[in-house]
Amino acid sequence: MKRILVTGAEGQLGRCLKDFVLKSGNKEFQFVFMDKQQLDITRKELIETFFFSNKIDYCINCAAYTNVDLAETEVEKAFSVNSDGPAFLAEECKEQGAVLIHISTDYVFDGNADYPYLPDDLPNPVNVYGKSKLEGERRAVNQNPKTIIVRTSWLYSRYGKNFYTTMLRLMAEKDELNVVSDQIGKPTDANDLAEFLYHLVESGQSEPKIYHFAGKEQMSWYEFAQKIAKENGFKTRINPIPTAQYPTPAVRPKWSVLGE
Repeated sequence: MKRILVTGAEGQLGRCLKDFVLKSGNKEFQFVFMDKQQLDITRKELIETFFFSNKIDYCINCAAYTNVDLAETEVEKAFSVNSDGPAFLAEECKEQGAVLIHISTDYVFDGNADYPYLPDDLPNPVNVYGKSKLEGERRAVNQNPKTIIVRTSWLYSRYGKNFYTTMLRLMAEKDELNVVSDQIGKPTDANDLAEFLYHLVESGQSEPKIYHFAGKEQMSWYEFAQKIAKENGFKTRINPIPTAQYPTPAVRPKWSVLGE
């Protein structure tokens, strides 16, 4: 029986993965879901103790620091979770011959392209969050040759705080919203990513590789907001605005389209 550790189990991706595992009914896998309170990946001694006591075949690292703007001031915290944590997990996975599947982001790219980014394109992050995630990728791969990187973009679900849930809340409160229209990407349903990760484990994949997994439709945040309104029956007026009219502490890539 394969044993799979899932870190960050209470985040949106972890919760969607848990839903998919329950739905699958597969008895050949034993998933161990651990949230931050149960296993803080930034504490090396806790990671070492857990792996000493548990034999793991796969580790799916869904734990991450994801507040893009706050990362600009909480630099140390962002790097602790997004860089140190994956490195600690990779080191212990290597000791057991386990595969690490590490979730990363489109924000490792600068957004200056005009074509879908491919897995072997050169990263060049423009904010602290992106830099911390790229460093996590590099350290994980360096620590464990059996590391699979899965980059995704604009992740959303009904769980937690994300663009989708934020829009639902604001549309219920307001008659009019301004949404950025010059940042382009591919919204990704966390349930679809969870299914992809499950099948990676099911297939026995262990060769090092970088995957790009994103939704099929390319759109702006403004267009995504329009879609959310239509699908949920909201009549909220949505106005397109340029990024310059919505300044944020962290620079966002204008182009976040991931290609396979």
